[in-house]
Amino acid sequence: MKVQPLGDRVVIKNLETEETTKGGILLTSSAKEKPQMAEVIAVGPGGLVDGKEVKMIVKPGQKVIYSKYAGTEVKLDDEEIIIVRQSDILATVE
Repeated sequence: MKVQPLGDRVVIKNLETEETTKGGILLTSSAKEKPQMAEVIAVGPGGLVDGKEVKMIVKPGQKVIYSKYAGTEVKLDDEEIIIVRQSDILATVE
């Protein structure tokens, strides 16, 4: 299923996190911190949002860091995605 975000929304998918610490300790899923790094899957058109002109800066395929509690988690086709506003994206990662 293809998702096309509206306005200044961005669809992202979390990147896998490491399951062991640097010291070699294996982490259970409940002990893992929610990842904040994700890959951009789709980007909305931007335009006039809440009375302000929004230009979309991120592009599909980029890796980004987003706010810890941002967005709405959605499960589509057994895949978890997150829909966030572009303003919730803090940085791009190269």
